[in-house]
Amino acid sequence: MQLKPITSAGVPAALQKAERYRLLNDSACAESICLDVLQVDPENQQTLVTLLLSITDQFEEEGADGMQRAREVLPRLKDEYKRAYYAGIICERRAKAQLRRHALGAADVASDWFQQAMTWYEKAEAIRPAGNDESILRWNTCSRMLARHQRVKEPTEFEPALED
Repeated sequence: MQLKPITSAGVPAALQKAERYRLLNDSACAESICLDVLQVDPENQQTLVTLLLSITDQFEEEGADGMQRAREVLPRLKDEYKRAYYAGIICERRAKAQLRRHALGAADVASDWFQQAMTWYEKAEAIRPAGNDESILRWNTCSRMLARHQRVKEPTEFEPALED
């Protein structure tokens, strides 16, 4: 089926709708709107960021495919700081999605993703604009999440069930 293009004049309103759909937890719809906007304005940086965030909102349902799609957006961001910062966001959101799965070994995998996120946030911090502490705030969040979930990673004593 052929997709219908939007007009250039409709880009600002479409971008507002994408933001609204993200806030309403309909990130698949927000992602679709961003893709429509990018057909008309392929370099629109705000749309690229919204697209990336919309994709990462869906990590719980999508997993590896979502990671790949989010990472494909990064090189399209023109600002080096934003590329590092949003690379951290991708890793952090992957970690959180992993924790929510409650699968065996999820805490270990999440820990690795949090540490990768923190590495990206440190890179972003080193080149951040004056007065921009986003990367520090995100690094601190990851640090706290690691500390909070450390107990999940620690081995617990196993006590076999007694048979009658």
